[in-house]
Amino acid sequence: MSRAIHVFRTPDRFVAGTVGEPGDRSFYLQAVHDSRVVSVLLEKQQVQVLADRMGLLLEEVHRRFGTEVPPQADDVSDLSPLVTPLDAEFRVGTMGLGWDADAGAVVVELLAVSETEFDESVVLDDADDGPDAVRVFLTPEQAREFSLRSERVIAAGRAPCPLCGEPLAPEGHVCIRTNGYRRGESFGFAIDDADDDEV
Repeated sequence: MSRAIHVFRTPDRFVAGTVGEPGDRSFYLQAVHDSRVVSVLLEKQQVQVLADRMGLLLEEVHRRFGTEVPPQADDVSDLSPLVTPLDAEFRVGTMGLGWDADAGAVVVELLAVSETEFDESVVLDDADDGPDAVRVFLTPEQAREFSLRSERVIAAGRAPCPLCGEPLAPEGHVCIRTNGYRRGESFGFAIDDADDDEV
C-alpha cells in the first residue's frame, strides 16, 4: 500500500495543543488550511525537541544564508484551541526538519510510527514506500510562532518541583531530594511554643 503524504504548502495555522488535564494530557500537532485539518498525536518531549530545533534552524539559516528571520517574540497571536473534532491521522514516530531555500520556508515532516524499518531517505521525500507523513511549509514568522506557542503549551502542565525538577501532582509529590518525605508531613514530634517563655 502506498503511503499517504499530507502536504500543507501555505497553512493557515500549524500549532501544538493538548487534550486532558495536566499530568494526563495528550499532545497533538495540527495543520490547517481552509477547511482541511490534519492532526497527529505525539509525545510532549517530541513537541519540545521540534520547538527547540526550529529555533536553532532559523538561527543557522540566518548565519549561513543571511536570510532575515524574525527575532524571538514574547507574544503569541494564536491562542485558539485545536480544531475539533480531534481525529489523529497517526502517532508520530520520526520527525524531519529542513530549510527550503527556493520557497524561503522551514519544512517540517512528521512520519507515522512504523513497525517496519525504512530508509532515512523517505524523510522529506515523495517515495512511494515508507510511513504516512504530514509535511508542512512554514514561513520564518510561522516557525517562530510555532516555537513560542509550543513552549507555552508545554509550560501549562504541572509545575516542576523546585528541588528535583519532577512534575508536581495535585495529590502530592514524593521528592527524591527529601528522602521521600512530603512537605508538611508530621515527623512524629511536636514543638510546643508555650514553653519558650520560661527561663
